Amino acid sequence: MASDELAKKLQSRLVASEETEPRPESEQSPVRAPTHEPDDASGDLPSESELAAKLNRRLDINDGTSAPRMSRVFNPYTEFKEFSRKTIKDLEAMFKRYDTGRDGFIDLMELKLMMEKLGAPQTHLGLKNMIKEVDEDFDGKLSFREFLLIFRRAAAGELQEESGLMALARLSEINVSAEGVMGAKDFFEAKVQALSQSCKFEAEIREEKEERKRQEVEKKERQAAFKQLQSNFHS
Repeated sequence: MASDELAKKLQSRLVASEETEPRPESEQSPVRAPTHEPDDASGDLPSESELAAKLNRRLDINDGTSAPRMSRVFNPYTEFKEFSRKTIKDLEAMFKRYDTGRDGFIDLMELKLMMEKLGAPQTHLGLKNMIKEVDEDFDGKLSFREFLLIFRRAAAGELQEESGLMALARLSEINVSAEGVMGAKDFFEAKVQALSQSCKFEAEIREEKEERKRQEVEKKERQAAFKQLQSNFHS
């Protein structure tokens, strides 16, 4: 049939294209023992649409308009060496907390919930911009690797001060492990306690500075009064 002939031509062209282009070692197919094929293999042929899609992608790779998929296992400990193992584990625990779909990604709604819990809610457009800034594969959601990129860029000073990602990085500085030490029910209660303690400490410092200023003013006033008294005594 004409459709079978077209499928065979597309398949032969695809095979020829693949043979002329070296592929990364991770993409090379393992050597397999030859298997017996039925005399009529037309029933095992891919559909015309599948062959056309594969051929178009191969041609795009040859033209340089598309990059070949590199299959590799993501290891955060080797790729993000600037972070300690404990920091990565803490961030992973936080990531999993909000990956409510348990699919290994934080989507728009999960990010919305995260920012609300952190006390820095964002608009719908703001959330989309947050994802877009680190969404390297353009799938509209955050993988754990892209999540870690937020903190790498924050540490490198590559995020805008008022951006949602910077707010996320700042509000996530506390270690997840602190929840047990501080007796908080969860990570965010621990964060609130930490911020409260920090504010209290800063307030005490301000009070001490103000008290020193008052003492200095009173000292100068006493000295001025004493000099005035001396002046009146000698006049």
